[in-house]
Amino acid sequence: MSRQNYTFTSESVSEGHPDKVCDRISDEIVDLIYKEARKQGMDSWDVRVAAETLTTTNRVVIAGEVRVPPSLMKTDRNGNEVINPSRFRSVARRAIRDIGYEQDGFHWKTAKIDVLLHGQSADIAQGVDNAADRQGEEGAGDQGIMFGYACNETPDLMPAPIYYSHKILELLATARKAGEGEVAKLGPDAKSQVTVRYENGKPAEVTAIVLSTQHLDASWDSKKVRSVVEPYIRQALDEGGLKIAGDCAWHINPTGKFVIGGPDGDAGLTGRKIIVDTYGGAAPHGGGAFSGKDTTKVDRSAAYAARYLAKNIVAAKLADRCTIQLSYAIGVAQPLSVYVDTHGTGKMDESVLEKAIREVMDLSPSGIRKHLDLNKPIYAQTAAYGHFGRKPGRGGSFSWEKTNLVKALKDATRDAA
Repeated sequence: MSRQNYTFTSESVSEGHPDKVCDRISDEIVDLIYKEARKQGMDSWDVRVAAETLTTTNRVVIAGEVRVPPSLMKTDRNGNEVINPSRFRSVARRAIRDIGYEQDGFHWKTAKIDVLLHGQSADIAQGVDNAADRQGEEGAGDQGIMFGYACNETPDLMPAPIYYSHKILELLATARKAGEGEVAKLGPDAKSQVTVRYENGKPAEVTAIVLSTQHLDASWDSKKVRSVVEPYIRQALDEGGLKIAGDCAWHINPTGKFVIGGPDGDAGLTGRKIIVDTYGGAAPHGGGAFSGKDTTKVDRSAAYAARYLAKNIVAAKLADRCTIQLSYAIGVAQPLSVYVDTHGTGKMDESVLEKAIREVMDLSPSGIRKHLDLNKPIYAQTAAYGHFGRKPGRGGSFSWEKTNLVKALKDATRDAA
């Protein structure tokens, strides 16, 4: 039986964290290519993106492999068709501006942006394209293992520590951008950390809060920063009904001054915050990052599918906690394995759920993309505050957070209940 009384900690980082700036730019590129494919009449199933971004002091480098519509190409001096960098630079600048960087060491207007994108490798492409020719469906864009998780600790069926770590930073970012009082003097770069004490397996109280946030007024000390951010921290926790322990340890800007932040203070890279992006360490991670990848890459699409299935199992009250693992081989459409663990909270044997999962959803890459309607420009908004535990949007964003499989799962498992 799993432990019932313990403390657990998760962290989040803001949209202005250097790594998250990179994730945002990489996902803006994914969205740009999907948008242009639609405008140009290109089959959106034919889009390929693997974009990586590096940021440092007033410098952005974008590299990777893509398959793009003609509107994003140009002819070079030798008559060859190559990627046109101008549109990619533009979306990067807009993203940096939206995040809020207008500082000497990193400014949306003056940062030098290098675009080193090129066509997708034919050797990689054939794993997906040839599988479609053979089987009538696309093969996985790579091998790998992907995990999904859900639990009934929060309204959005996420672990409490990561859920509230995200909420704190979201509230501060919203207030900063709205120019609310002294919060407007905070910078875009921030990190949070929440420690939750569990009692009888349920979140009982917060025992430690850590927040480090960039501030643009160099005269501020840790005490001043706490006076500005504490109301938003309490609001985030109060909205979820999670109380703060009387002896809670508060560490707000524990090193003191934090004026130089973002890529000027620390270089950033796409894909370095995979635990922040998922479950805060409360569940396994397959290792592959999400941002900058189109959905032929099962690193992304199958991780979304695994979360979708796990969330629907918990929403259907077939378990209080659920972990799902899927595995794939490059060029092969269907998963090699499906594994379910309900951590002793399930209402039936896990093998029944494993069978039901395959019945209610086609887990090939093309099946996932069709079921969740993933071939859309919906990814820039996933780049900060987690890919999971978010509200599905009218435009198709976060479709993997829907709980519309509850009835199908109940029907598929009725005989075993």
